[in-house]
Amino acid sequence: MTATETSPLTSNNGRASLTALLEGAPAAARTASRLPEVVVTPPAPTPPAPRKWLRRIMLASGLGLAGVAAGVYYFVAIAPYESTDDAFIDGHVISMAPQVAGQVVGLSVNDNQAVKQGELLLQIDPSTYQVKLDEARAERDAAHSRLDQAKAQFTVDQDKAAQEQAGVTAAEADANRAESDLRRYQAVESRAVARTEIDLAQDQASATAADVTVAKNRALAAAAQVNLSQADVQTAEANVELAEAQVKQAALDLSYTKVTAPEDGFVTHRSVEMGNYVQPGQALLAIVPQQLWVVANFKETQLDDMRPGQPVEIAVDAYPEHKFHGHVDSIQAGSGAHFSLLPPENATGNYVKVVQRVPVKIVFDDPADPAHPLGPGMSVVPVVKVK
Repeated sequence: MTATETSPLTSNNGRASLTALLEGAPAAARTASRLPEVVVTPPAPTPPAPRKWLRRIMLASGLGLAGVAAGVYYFVAIAPYESTDDAFIDGHVISMAPQVAGQVVGLSVNDNQAVKQGELLLQIDPSTYQVKLDEARAERDAAHSRLDQAKAQFTVDQDKAAQEQAGVTAAEADANRAESDLRRYQAVESRAVARTEIDLAQDQASATAADVTVAKNRALAAAAQVNLSQADVQTAEANVELAEAQVKQAALDLSYTKVTAPEDGFVTHRSVEMGNYVQPGQALLAIVPQQLWVVANFKETQLDDMRPGQPVEIAVDAYPEHKFHGHVDSIQAGSGAHFSLLPPENATGNYVKVVQRVPVKIVFDDPADPAHPLGPGMSVVPVVKVK
């Protein structure tokens, strides 16, 4: 290009073309054409990704630590314990029933009321039994009177028997004397003694001998009467003992009209009401003593390390926030199924092995807590520390 030649960008036509080009360009381009030049810095390079073997080592280490933690937790928190949810609170339930019949004229307790041993529960009408006691006492007095009479008669008969025995002795003496007289008369010369005297002596000897026989018979009769009187005394004594027994029975029947609590506990299942006529043996109410325990039906595979005396933590479903403490008291000698109403007969039909459950008795160590009352049938979950 020569010096006289004009550049397309410096000439008028060139400037007009540039203006037109700028006017036809986008707004951003026009703005950029007016801004100073910006230097763009390239982004920092991305660090290289970790190698696969390193990730694998870290994953294996994490799994190993988790396995160790699980093993420690098992041997510390699971292996030393045995538990079951097939467990319930049990206790003695005393069914109260009257021993005599009658109308209930007094009722002293309500449902779930705490009672002490000897406390009156209900009163049966005692009028009839008081009359029977009075009759028995009167009969006892009459029996004592008959006994005294029999003893007196026995004494009289004894004296009479002694008297009759003395009569035998006197008759024998008379008979011996008459026999001696007869022998003397017979020994004398016949011409010296009259025949009438000899006959008289013979008659006297015969009469005295007969008197001896009569006296002996009287003595035997008196002795028999003594034996009879003695038997009457024994009968009277037996009647006195019978009358005494009847008095005791009547007194017992009268005492049975008062139904009392046999021991401390709570009144439950009351079915008797004021004015009811009750019969002997009829269930009126029940007393649940305060002594309770847990019957836990553990699987037979859980009993290998279980022994009496091992501590137990007891969770009662009714009080989930409270823990009770106890210990293993005993293990039943046999599964629960064996003592059921219809025990299984494995010798017949097809056999399918089923893990049996064995009842274990667990006794509470904690004293009774009025804030957490317990009763038979409540569900519990015992945890036995076996190791």
